[in-house]
Amino acid sequence: MKKILTGTIIDSKFPNKSTVVGENFELKIKGGIKGQVVEIKKAGHRKGKLINVLKSAPIETENNCEHLEVCGGCTYQRFSYENEIEYKRELLNKLYRDEGFDFDIEMVASPVYKDYRNKMEYTFSDEYKDGPLALGLHMKNRFYEVVNTTDCNIVSQDFNTIRAFTRDYFDGVLKPYHKMRHVGNLRHLLIRKSILGEILVNLVTTSEEFDYTTYFEELLKLELDGKIVGIIHTKNDALSDAIVPEVVEVYYGRDYLNEEVLGLKFKVGLYSFFQTNTKSAEVLYSLARDMLGNMGDKVLLDLYCGTGTITQIMGQGTKEALGIEIVEEAVEAARENAKLNGMTNIKFIADDVLNAVKDLEYVPDVIVLDPPREGINPKAIDKIIDFSPEKFLYISCNPVTQARDLKKFVERGYEIVQIKALDQFPRTSHVETVALLSKLDVDKHIDVEIKLDELDLTSAESKATYAQIKEYILEKFNLKVSTLYIAQIKRKCGIELREHYNKSKKDKQVIPQCTPEKEEAIMDALRHFKMI
Repeated sequence: MKKILTGTIIDSKFPNKSTVVGENFELKIKGGIKGQVVEIKKAGHRKGKLINVLKSAPIETENNCEHLEVCGGCTYQRFSYENEIEYKRELLNKLYRDEGFDFDIEMVASPVYKDYRNKMEYTFSDEYKDGPLALGLHMKNRFYEVVNTTDCNIVSQDFNTIRAFTRDYFDGVLKPYHKMRHVGNLRHLLIRKSILGEILVNLVTTSEEFDYTTYFEELLKLELDGKIVGIIHTKNDALSDAIVPEVVEVYYGRDYLNEEVLGLKFKVGLYSFFQTNTKSAEVLYSLARDMLGNMGDKVLLDLYCGTGTITQIMGQGTKEALGIEIVEEAVEAARENAKLNGMTNIKFIADDVLNAVKDLEYVPDVIVLDPPREGINPKAIDKIIDFSPEKFLYISCNPVTQARDLKKFVERGYEIVQIKALDQFPRTSHVETVALLSKLDVDKHIDVEIKLDELDLTSAESKATYAQIKEYILEKFNLKVSTLYIAQIKRKCGIELREHYNKSKKDKQVIPQCTPEKEEAIMDALRHFKMI
């Protein structure tokens, strides 16, 4: 048995990592709050595993939840909300400073920090091996054990009522699905509730035969503040712990909610992505809209658009807007939502962003990015920046990957004009950040003396860079041209290029040829810069 060590957390990093120092050791752990005295087990040369908190941090002055000792759902239930905001702000500033950025982030509070979640995924398990049925959230640092979250304070009472009824109904009747032995029926309970009070209930089980009709009928008899508009039964035999919609049957009503955000109407499907804090989402989108300013007559491109919420909110009044999202169900919902709101200037494409941006003939003035937690695909980020819009608006649910990606934008000639954080997920370690990036004015920001003989360029090449040629063509002809096309036309005009410039290392590579329209534009640029 590994020895249990006692130490003090001397430092914490966003989102939820800490450094513990004790007698003759310093270890990194997941979880913990600066100032806590903790028990840990060594889990590697420099890593440990948090076992127990012996003494709370000085900032932990409250006790807001009966489940806080065991539930893994929240992190800051011992904080006052004011202290939570300040603590998160400090962690964020440290994160961005460590990545080389020098700015002080404004942390905006959520308008609600109780009863705010509009979606919960509960897991079935047992309270102990072969014990009573449990339905709730996973225990801290545990893979199997689940907490019966009888009075969770980040969801409305309707969630607690439906969860408790479901747990009591099946206790002693069916077994929870065991993730290692692959036996049992009950897997998950998913609940969604809109700001309008509409509720969806989705019971997730294995495909093993059982008549759930009585359970569904009794659900409809519950006294709730909201109203159940859909009861769905999902059958899932996948080995993973995720909800996989292999078979989806609507027992009652429909499989979507009606929702409203900033005066716009949205249909939110059972498995569609939608911000989990609707009231705070309105603050988030208002912040983003204010950052971008007047979008009249602008062309907008929204990448990772989900069900098109941002596309529509930001796309109001634009010349045109295009949203791209890989989940086809989300794109269908986005198209339907656009029709619902009478927006004829907005279109959507169902495709992976990495694939879609390769040959997309679109010239946006503004690009909005709201990628998943892993951030922008490293293979796609250069293609995205190549669109060279006036502005990027980068919305992120994971500042760690956002900070990584922002460095790439800065390297490519963009400056961070403004960045704000919103406490979109109160009581948890997560936040949402919004960064506005603007293209640098080359004349004002580049002040580097370079001797041309050090660059091995011909006099013709020295007159304009490829980037300047691209920008000239984009502004004058509203066309995007590649470096390869420019090189082809320069070679055609007898302008000497460096050896192997833009030549592929692959044998028998098929090289795309410049179109007549783009050739004419490039020729115009070469004449403009007096290169021919």
